Amino acid sequence: MTKEVIKDHKDLGIYKIAFETAMKIFELSKKFPVEERYSLTDQIRRSSRSVCANMAEAWRKRRYEAAFVAKLNDCEAEASETQTWIEFAVKCNYIDVQTGRELYASYNQVLSGLVNMINHPLPWLMNR
Repeated sequence: MTKEVIKDHKDLGIYKIAFETAMKIFELSKKFPVEERYSLTDQIRRSSRSVCANMAEAWRKRRYEAAFVAKLNDCEAEASETQTWIEFAVKCNYIDVQTGRELYASYNQVLSGLVNMINHPLPWLMNR
């Protein structure tokens, strides 16, 4: 078994999970009530997309460990925020419990990968 070469952020497994989950959230949130458009719908879409955007930014900051880790921390925070919005969506009956659990579990996978990268950044840094 050979290890897959990671050329950019889109090759990261956690990026793929985050992107796919953000797209699921987008589709599900289309069915949220109109009165949630500028609150829960907007917030859950923004935070879920921000996970991916911050990962892309972190990838480009790999020259500097502190900048890389700081951006990964932002990513971690956005993933946690998204989990909170998922909980609200479930409690408000906008998404069913099983779907909420699946979405939440996807972000647990993303968070696990992010924490690993934050705690062990050296293999991810660019050689200067």
